[in-house]
Amino acid sequence: MDNTKITDKLTQLADVIVEAMQEKKAKNILSLDLTKLDHRVVDKFIICHGDSDRQVDAIAFAVEEKVRKDLGEKPWHREGYENKEWILLDYVNIVVHVFLKEKRDFYAIEELWGDAEVEKFEDQA
Repeated sequence: MDNTKITDKLTQLADVIVEAMQEKKAKNILSLDLTKLDHRVVDKFIICHGDSDRQVDAIAFAVEEKVRKDLGEKPWHREGYENKEWILLDYVNIVVHVFLKEKRDFYAIEELWGDAEVEKFEDQA
């Protein structure tokens, strides 16, 4: 697969993830593009938070369902559904982080990857 097709596929996956987050009223959705960093572990992180453990669960579930329905993909790895404070969905090139607000503030992933290009998405009312 050439680079253009890979880039298009990543863009499409990222768009579907963000759309699912917005549908569940996720807060402060950010996409961190890590492709220009030398020692990256993944191409993108997409991060958001919810105000309750129920919302965190609903956001993560919506992402999984929409990606599966729209693109036919399942996460390679997923964790955090037990305590619903930080749910991680690993789509290999994109890793989704859905936090409870307090956990997001505590772990501050955006700050750890401060060299990444950041794209912010509008919160849906």
